[in-house]
Amino acid sequence: MNLTVNQFVRIFAGAFVLISLALGVEASPLFVDANFLWFTAFVGANLFQSGFTGICPLETILRKFGVRDAVACR
Repeated sequence: MNLTVNQFVRIFAGAFVLISLALGVEASPLFVDANFLWFTAFVGANLFQSGFTGICPLETILRKFGVRDAVACR
């Protein structure tokens, strides 16, 4: 399966949010510390700002590793 930059960004963001919630919410069986919720906030803030600025650090990293961009719909 050949994933695009946009797909990788969504997968990474979703995975990091779910993992940090599992580690930071006391009701979770994987709870470690509530400070993991700061990571959830960081991911959300980064997604928010990238929506306005178009700047996403993960996109830059993925492109340097040769991950392709999505082809425009015709």
